[in-house]
Amino acid sequence: MSMDVAPRLETDALLDDPQTRIVVCCGSGGVGKTTTAAALGVRAAERGRKVVVLTIDPARRLAQSMGIDALDNVPRRVAGVGDEADGELHAMMLDMKRTFDEFVEAHADPERARAILANPFYQSLSAGFAGTQEYMAMEKLGQLRARDEWDLIIVDTPPSRSALDFLDAPKRLGSFLDGKFIRVLMAPAKVGGRAGMKFLNVGVSMMTGTVSKVLGGQLLRDVQTFAAAMDTMFGGFRTRAEATYRLLQAPGTAFLVVAAPERDALREAAYFVERLAADQMPLAGLVLNRVHGSGAEQLSAERALAAAEMLSLKDAEVPDPPGEGSVPANHGDGAENLGADGFVDPDSGNAQARNASAADNSSVADPDVSPTSVERLAAGLLRLHAERMQVLGREQRTHDRFTALHPEVPVAQVAALPGDVHDLAGLRAIGDRLAAAPADQSQRTAG
Repeated sequence: MSMDVAPRLETDALLDDPQTRIVVCCGSGGVGKTTTAAALGVRAAERGRKVVVLTIDPARRLAQSMGIDALDNVPRRVAGVGDEADGELHAMMLDMKRTFDEFVEAHADPERARAILANPFYQSLSAGFAGTQEYMAMEKLGQLRARDEWDLIIVDTPPSRSALDFLDAPKRLGSFLDGKFIRVLMAPAKVGGRAGMKFLNVGVSMMTGTVSKVLGGQLLRDVQTFAAAMDTMFGGFRTRAEATYRLLQAPGTAFLVVAAPERDALREAAYFVERLAADQMPLAGLVLNRVHGSGAEQLSAERALAAAEMLSLKDAEVPDPPGEGSVPANHGDGAENLGADGFVDPDSGNAQARNASAADNSSVADPDVSPTSVERLAAGLLRLHAERMQVLGREQRTHDRFTALHPEVPVAQVAALPGDVHDLAGLRAIGDRLAAAPADQSQRTAG
């Protein structure tokens, strides 16, 4: 099975569709989610959409690539993007704690909000409880969608050990904050006496694994204060999490699973595709990043290595060039073994070397154009090509395994760039490669 068997993901059609309101880029860490989200945002804006990109990337590469000094919890307009097409691009970085604070401030009167924000339990919860970042990413997505200022929201999901955390964490945190946990810890104050203390010991022992992550020594007092202040808000966490979850299932949402052509990344991608299907999430397709290619794919790794070996043997037979720059007459035999594709032609190189020697009045031959050097250079290039073709073969086999499991998933292959993306030009190049057919990218690949 070849790599072009899978249906092609038409990213431009996805971005141009006015019904597409949310694009979620997800996948395992280090596969290029942030770059993909930013490139899609730039391309969509330059095709006339009003776009906001929400990133949760701690390295702040998105801000640097977009020429913005710093991203924060407020969308910032990116200058010079989309103007000609009447589009706009805004970008922001999730501030987990600030988003939690905004939720409290929006759903509590000023006095109660101050009490909650100053509470040690709340400060621990909002700053680092497992799943809070994913929950707040969902919360911020819901806020952006409710404002209706943009016709396209692109989300770069949080970096985590498992890409599935983005879907699981909101439910986990919503359940944690829906009142049941708090009622258990509040019960001793309501029961009182020895019965209350006995109940407290049982409750705390049951909850130790969870509570130890977020609470200090004054457990009961902090939790009671927190619960009293947020008594009317607990149900809102679960309700809002469920509302955002339904938003992700809506027809206007499209999930893009981002992966590299590597075994572990594609295994994670396959797992995520299955999970999205199980949760009835709308999958648009797979973005396969950093795909390598070659302009001489007709020369296999085996043939290149065989030719390199032949040239190395021939090189060993050629004596050192004489001082007057003459060329051994028997040099260049066996070039026909390289095939008719013309990838390497040592005979042509020898002719060029002879012409250069004839034009040079120097009495000492240039070692860079000597027969021995030409042979060694050609053999080295052939070995490099063989290594590249082996990489291509490995990537193709890995992708073929994914396609065999999920032949229905459209794929967009993004040819590897020669370096990191650090500006708008780089993001535009990624956008071009996202939209290009695989055949159009074969001549633009890089190591």
